[in-house]
Amino acid sequence: MIWDAPTYRWPGGARAAACLSVDVDALSPWLWQTRDGVPRTLAVPEHRQYGMRRGLARMVDMLDRLPLRGSFFVPGVVAEENPDLLPGLLARGHEIGLHGYFHEIVADITDAQFTEALERSIALFEAQTGQRPAGFRSPAWEMTPHMLAELRRLDLWDSSLMGHDLPYRIDGVTEVPVRWDNDDAIFFKFLGGADRVPRSHLEIGTMWQDEAEAQIDDGGLFMLTVHDWISGRAARVRMLEGLWRGLVERGDVWIATCGEIAAHHAGRSGFETATAPIPSVRDRTP
Repeated sequence: MIWDAPTYRWPGGARAAACLSVDVDALSPWLWQTRDGVPRTLAVPEHRQYGMRRGLARMVDMLDRLPLRGSFFVPGVVAEENPDLLPGLLARGHEIGLHGYFHEIVADITDAQFTEALERSIALFEAQTGQRPAGFRSPAWEMTPHMLAELRRLDLWDSSLMGHDLPYRIDGVTEVPVRWDNDDAIFFKFLGGADRVPRSHLEIGTMWQDEAEAQIDDGGLFMLTVHDWISGRAARVRMLEGLWRGLVERGDVWIATCGEIAAHHAGRSGFETATAPIPSVRDRTP
């Protein structure tokens, strides 16, 4: 029965796993939103430029101090406009993954456009680094059966869905799950106008610490996602450093990149958290 699932074994006898992922969106969502015409206002693009000007460097310096390797998901246009970004992250020991080309929202593109953006991003990553990227994260964390099929065709793992506390497989693709409440954007993103007021980094840091401890007790995966232009501010980086230093010092948590977690799950024998096709209405008809 499903409630009798065996205990998941992490490498080295670790009690649980944790991963710090960074979506380096920078200007890409704004470029996508304004693709039919650029407004004459500067507040939003300037806010987003903060990440590449200061926030990302502050985050990478924090990881060096811990020390800890992160997983950085980079849209193609961000890598194109910042050609030292991908090689620089690799040189510091971090992982880089795909994140669309213009941070395209799934509802706005066709299947063919997704495939073109994916293949174009792979080609750019290879040209800039000499390495083929191994993983993908969908902009806005949405997927379609076509997207999964393309990831399977190109032998890419994914980190966009939320169907388990542990890595799992969906339509033949290894999934390293995420969670909205472990993402900084829903708490701190503020672009003026009708947007909500940002929450306190102290409050959210305490919540994330409690979530990490609960996942450790449960033997699961604590996946945290932050953004260069949102959590690169000094006080938020200080909060993140305190949270992750506590995990590093525990000694019983495997802190790994998304790719390492995906490879660990793909190489397991005798354990599958989930292996199922995408359900459809036809599956529910008598």
